[in-house]
Amino acid sequence: MTDEALVPVEQKQVVFYDDEITAVLVQIEGDEKVYVPVRPICDFLGVSWSGQLRRINRDAVLSEEIRSVNVTFTEPNRTRQIAMHCLPLDYISGFLFGVNPERTKPEIKDKLIRYRRECFKVLAEAFVEGRLTADQSFDDLLRQASSDVVEAYQIAQAIMKLARNQIVLEARLDDHGRTLAEHTRRLETIEADMHQEDRYISENQATQISQAVKTIAIAMGQRTGRNEFGATWGEFYRKFGIAKYRYLPVSRFDEAMAWLNEFYQSLTGETPF
Repeated sequence: MTDEALVPVEQKQVVFYDDEITAVLVQIEGDEKVYVPVRPICDFLGVSWSGQLRRINRDAVLSEEIRSVNVTFTEPNRTRQIAMHCLPLDYISGFLFGVNPERTKPEIKDKLIRYRRECFKVLAEAFVEGRLTADQSFDDLLRQASSDVVEAYQIAQAIMKLARNQIVLEARLDDHGRTLAEHTRRLETIEADMHQEDRYISENQATQISQAVKTIAIAMGQRTGRNEFGATWGEFYRKFGIAKYRYLPVSRFDEAMAWLNEFYQSLTGETPF
């Protein structure tokens, strides 16, 4: 398990029969994953947390998946965060089936079976469908409802899932757009380093810019009594966001020459270029 605690983007409390289980949604390398604190489940089942943690650390799979996550707890006078050992939701069932029923109290065995059967489904639905309770009465009511009502409910659920998928898709498209823009910027930088001459100013245009900068530097030096070549080139590089004047895009050559003309005019009142 890594030492750095993950920070959730969303946290939900799910009422599972008489127990309130916390689940958190985190982002890891661009992917969303639901994590569940393990210790509260151990407390609900009446099993030793320290013993279960040792079992997790011995397990080749669970030991690789357990992570520290900052979980928020609201108390009467304050809200605090605690870094807790959490397993991905997909692995909670694996953990539960590893709990030895013979090490639980007799009155807890039925509860353990219920956790094994339903806990994963209820936690998953809390983030996928917004369901926050394990109350089965609604399912019973749904089975007793008329076919028209059931169909309307199923259509509503399908629309909600469709809308959620659309939101996720749009978010991913935005991410892809930002990634594409970043790749384009990097490509332009690489091309600059490789001296892609067809994208940047020609040798003749580079000579014109160099001569203009030298003329400006001389004019500035006559006024200040200092060598102004470095300062003039610095202004040029800052203005056009480049490291070398030969990396100026050919599409900005006219803009550069106009700027140099204006610079020189502000010094001498003349237009030499």
